[in-house]
Amino acid sequence: MPRKPKQEQEEASTVVTEVAHGILRTQLPISMPGLGHVNCYVLEDERGVAVVDPGLPGEDSWGHLVDRLSRAGYAVDDVHTVVVTHSHPDHFGGAMRLRHETGADIVTHESFRTIFDTSDFDDEEDSSALDLNCPDGQRAAMERYFSKPSPWGGRRAGPSAEFMERMRKANGAAGVPFSTPRPTLPLVDGQTIKLARREWIAMHTPGHTYDHLCLFDPEHGVMLTGDHVLPSITPHISGMTPVSDPLAQFFDSLRRMADVQDVSIALPAHGHPFENLGGRAEHIIAHHEDRLDIIREALPNLPNGTVNDFMRVLFRERSWGEMAESETYAHLEHLRELDELLRRTDDGFARYSPAG
Repeated sequence: MPRKPKQEQEEASTVVTEVAHGILRTQLPISMPGLGHVNCYVLEDERGVAVVDPGLPGEDSWGHLVDRLSRAGYAVDDVHTVVVTHSHPDHFGGAMRLRHETGADIVTHESFRTIFDTSDFDDEEDSSALDLNCPDGQRAAMERYFSKPSPWGGRRAGPSAEFMERMRKANGAAGVPFSTPRPTLPLVDGQTIKLARREWIAMHTPGHTYDHLCLFDPEHGVMLTGDHVLPSITPHISGMTPVSDPLAQFFDSLRRMADVQDVSIALPAHGHPFENLGGRAEHIIAHHEDRLDIIREALPNLPNGTVNDFMRVLFRERSWGEMAESETYAHLEHLRELDELLRRTDDGFARYSPAG
């Protein structure tokens, strides 16, 4: 008998629900590992609406977004602001088309960047010669990005064939290319923004991505959590960040969620709205602490193990791959920062051994 899917894996519903006063939950279909929908929240005010995380790029996803807005009683022209919680395509894909259609502002954390951005290139790369919002420029950017070895050694896997096909179709759709967002309202931690007649506080929550943004309405206790805290799955923690210990940052970001007082409802990017945000954040911390213990217990059998070796201990075979390696690397580097592990490079691959 097949297992019941977790909340985040459920297929998108066309039903629009009010999850807090002036905040509507709509769901856009996506087909990604472990995910069946992305929540696109519609925030109503006197100017029209803001939307949070407007789905994947492409004509099919755009059609679903237009449909959900209509079911909520709005048209594309009513959108004045787009909030993008972080730099994954199921969250930013529709942002620039909305700006193209309506002139909407794009709100992100100030550190927002995607794999297409020129800041990801080496200094000697003539990035100014690339038009990142044309198909050839995007393809060149992706080839350049994925040609670099991973920090732990070995070739990068690159984007899936499904994503490349989605990009190709999006660039040919309605004369509007798949454009990566250029934020018009980048926020810093602690800055406030008014949406849905509420004052939201920006919270920089690095971990799932370095540029992750949560928004908190302290007056009514509403938290937009993006992918930082999800109700029934543990968000992926990436080792591919500009900091030396991304897991430590993730722990700090999760503890911030646990410490926020008087949260009445958490609105995640996948799955259903939930209560007890602090308890859920603590549960995710405990999950990753358990993974650290698994690595510690495996060390006697892997005294000079590679990231791939430890990945096979941490994850089931069905999950093996670059994302699992990246998360494993984040855990190994955390233990190294705690002076529990030593790292050396052998034939281009990082190897870890007990310190002392």
